[in-house]
Amino acid sequence: MKQKKRFIFRIVWIVLAVSILTSCRSLTSNRMFETDSNYNYSEFKVAEKEYIIQPFDKLDIKIYTNKGDKLIDIKGLVKEFKNPILYTVEYDGQVKVPTLGRVKLDGLTIREAEKFLEKEYQAYFKDPFVFLEVTNKRVIVFASGSSSGQVITFSSDNYTLVEALAEAGGISDFGKAYKIKLLRGDLNNPEIYYFNIRKMKDISNVNFKVLSNDIIYVEDRPRYATKTLQEITPYLTLFTSIFTVYLLIAK
Repeated sequence: MKQKKRFIFRIVWIVLAVSILTSCRSLTSNRMFETDSNYNYSEFKVAEKEYIIQPFDKLDIKIYTNKGDKLIDIKGLVKEFKNPILYTVEYDGQVKVPTLGRVKLDGLTIREAEKFLEKEYQAYFKDPFVFLEVTNKRVIVFASGSSSGQVITFSSDNYTLVEALAEAGGISDFGKAYKIKLLRGDLNNPEIYYFNIRKMKDISNVNFKVLSNDIIYVEDRPRYATKTLQEITPYLTLFTSIFTVYLLIAK
């Protein structure tokens, strides 16, 4: 009888030890973008620069003559744009457009690109009017840790952090409104901004302008009980099977 108790006791301890060690490693295994406690975050900026056209952008370019008079119908209303033709900014920053061929547009703001094209088209059209829009501006939002991510396309040049969070469905019950990170630029050496929007005194931070290809990460609250149960369930099942077999053999 004593040997049976010792065997059961050892099995229980082995199962518990293995499950605890495994759980410690895996409870936070899906965390992303962690920084050191003393990390120097980028300084909050109220006004950000205009969007800069970059390689692989998709551009909706419309060219009109006579200062764009065809945009207006006889009732004086602006006509809607339908079925746009998209032009891709190639790897070297050039875009192939009608009549002009390839022109270099990367590094320019939308306004600068429009003025540049209007100047170039003056050789072919009377009072050219160019309308340009970047159609693939997007932001990546993890609204509840790494468990839910969305790629959101936006067209506004004044797209803010709160709009991005709202379109992603808001911050979940497990998300931390006081621990939001925004990664910007080259991921080899990104700018990282830190936001705490839990209290009204920090509400101005949500008006932070989001730029294309930004990554927004809302840290989530660890669900230790649920994850621990998920981790130890297989070991408890294994223990139950071993114990059952042992009882059958010991009879």
